[in-house]
Amino acid sequence: MRKSILEPIADPIAESRRYVENAENILKNHGQLDFETQLYRDRKYVRMAGNTLWNGILLILDAVFHIKNLKRIHPDINDFRKEVAKRDNKLLSLINAAYETIHISMGYDGELSRALSSEGIRLANEIIDRCEVMMKKVA
Repeated sequence: MRKSILEPIADPIAESRRYVENAENILKNHGQLDFETQLYRDRKYVRMAGNTLWNGILLILDAVFHIKNLKRIHPDINDFRKEVAKRDNKLLSLINAAYETIHISMGYDGELSRALSSEGIRLANEIIDRCEVMMKKVA
């Protein structure tokens, strides 16, 4: 277990992917999908899945861009946006879409749509994939 939130994670890619897997399991095992309407019945689990996805995204972004090491321990989304914009505008677009889809619609609003949750999972995976490529270029 890490002693500090600033302590680096050994394999941030694998850890971020684990967050995505956990979010998928939350929806699959607890979301109570109505197959006819393609809506989840319980906002609580959509929110949990959204917050889990968002935390996985923040974890990988911090591993690539080292945002926490800048001014504050708890950075604002705009801190991430500013650093990402310096290196990859496509990643910035993905982060902006993920912020709205995952953090706001899923995490706060608990939007019940399976399609929205699937899009959130897709965005999270795409961000992780793009960050993985960036980490390999640096190594």
